[in-house]
Amino acid sequence: MRLASFHARGRDRLGAALVDGTLIDLAEAAAAADAHTRGNAALVDMIALIEGGEAALSAARSAVTYALAHSGAVPRYRPGEIRWHPPVRRPSKLVCLALNNSANADRILSGPKHPASFIKGSNALTGHGEPIVIKPAYGRCHPEPELALVIGRRAKEILAGEAYGHVFGYTIHNDITSPVMRREDTFHYRAIHPAKDDPAQVEYVETWVSYPGRYKGSDTFSPLGPWIVTRDEIADPHALTVSCTHKEELVTEDSTANLFYKVPEVLAFLSQFMTLLPGDVVSMGTALKRSAPGTRAVQNIELDKLGGPISVSISGIGTLTNPVEILPDSVKSVP
Repeated sequence: MRLASFHARGRDRLGAALVDGTLIDLAEAAAAADAHTRGNAALVDMIALIEGGEAALSAARSAVTYALAHSGAVPRYRPGEIRWHPPVRRPSKLVCLALNNSANADRILSGPKHPASFIKGSNALTGHGEPIVIKPAYGRCHPEPELALVIGRRAKEILAGEAYGHVFGYTIHNDITSPVMRREDTFHYRAIHPAKDDPAQVEYVETWVSYPGRYKGSDTFSPLGPWIVTRDEIADPHALTVSCTHKEELVTEDSTANLFYKVPEVLAFLSQFMTLLPGDVVSMGTALKRSAPGTRAVQNIELDKLGGPISVSISGIGTLTNPVEILPDSVKSVP
C-alpha cells in the first residue's frame, strides 16, 4: 500500500493512493464497508495506524479493497484538489545518516568507523508539493536526495537480523542543507579533557565542531513523501534507483546499493543509543553520483538563487516534488 497524510475538503485525512493516482480516505472507506469501523482511530492518523500493527494494516487493506470494488460508494480525491502533509506529520525524531554513500568515500578525510547521525525536528518537515522556504540569510542551500524508512515497532538494542521486522515502510526525503549556516555555526576551539598524567588537572585539545540546528533543521528543510510504501512492496531497499531533477535537468542518478551502512546495521547501531519509536523516520544518506560527466553536482543546485522545482524519485516509491519560495530576509540580528 501507499499510505498518505493529506488535507482535503476542510479536514486532515489519512489515505491510500490508488493505481489511478487518486486517493481515498481510509476512515471513509472503512465506514462505508462496515459501520462498526467508524470509530476506528487507527485509520485517521499515521502514527496510530503504525502503532496498531497488523490489525490496523489489515483494516486499511480491507478499506482499499472495498473502495476498489465499490468506486461509487467511497469518495476519491484527485492530487490537484488536496494538500499533501508529510506522511508522518510529527514523528518523535527524524534521524539522518551523515556521509553514508560509499560512492563518495574519497571525500572523507577522517571519520568514525560506525554510522554517524544527526536529528532533525518535525518543524523541518513539509509535504509533497509544498514550498521549501528560503531566506537570504540562509545563504547557499542545496538538495540531498535520500531514501528514508519509517519505524513500525519500538526498537531498542536490537540485533541486525531483527532490523527489518521493525520497519513499517519506505518514503522519500530531501535533506535540504545550507553550507553557509554550517560554516557560521562551526566552532574552532580548545576542548577540555582530563590530563593524561594527572586526572586532577585538565588539558586543552584543539578541535572543530558544528551543530546542525540551523543548517539542517530550519523550517521546511525536510520535504518528505509523498507517501509511505509499506515494507512488503519493497523486496530490497538496497536495490533502488534514486534520482534528483532540478527544473527538468537530471542532476544525480544513484543507487541505494552505494549506501555504505545498510538498513540492518544502521538500525542495530542507532538502537544501542536511542530508542526508535513507531513513526520515527530514519534517512539513509544522500545519493550523490552525478547523472553524467560534466553535469552539475547536487551541491551546485543553489536553490536560494535558482529556485525550484526540485524533485527526488526513487524506484518502487514515487516522486517527491517541491517548489522553492525565497522570502525577504527577516532574520533579526542578535543584540
